[in-house]
Amino acid sequence: MNDYLLIGLRSMAIYIFILAALRIMGKKELAQISLIDLVLLMLISDSVQNAMVGGWNDFYVGLVSVTALFTLNYIFKFVFYKKANFSNFIQGHPVMLVHNGILLEKNLKVEKITLDELETAAREHGEANLKNVDLAVLERDGSISIISKSYQHRTNKKRKVYKPFTQSNES
Repeated sequence: MNDYLLIGLRSMAIYIFILAALRIMGKKELAQISLIDLVLLMLISDSVQNAMVGGWNDFYVGLVSVTALFTLNYIFKFVFYKKANFSNFIQGHPVMLVHNGILLEKNLKVEKITLDELETAAREHGEANLKNVDLAVLERDGSISIISKSYQHRTNKKRKVYKPFTQSNES
């Protein structure tokens, strides 16, 4: 029973440590996952496995390993922020799939995106017809961004500003 309690305590300590590390890394890390974030998650899971169920030596080795991985991830993010060329080399760059309603088939083939996948993304963004799409871009994280003519018209519409309603005694 004592061994099971220690495993539970070590698991909770690793959990709290990873939560704290993710919090330090920033909210952006939680909102979107990039190639290096995916690699980080895979390596963390492997690093902490023995730390949770092994002895205290494995626990400390796991903490050091996770700290090193988070530090390297932070360094990569900083370098990506400062050096766009390095970021493009490691993570790739956004690829245009549709421009002014014209399908860029060469880019679809290079990125191995089917017409059905692109149409699905357009429908998810509220556009039924690709001819009405001004711009469709395969982003670095694998998502497809869509900007359509209908979206553009909605956002450019100027709204009338009304004065606040006040009650008067003129009746």
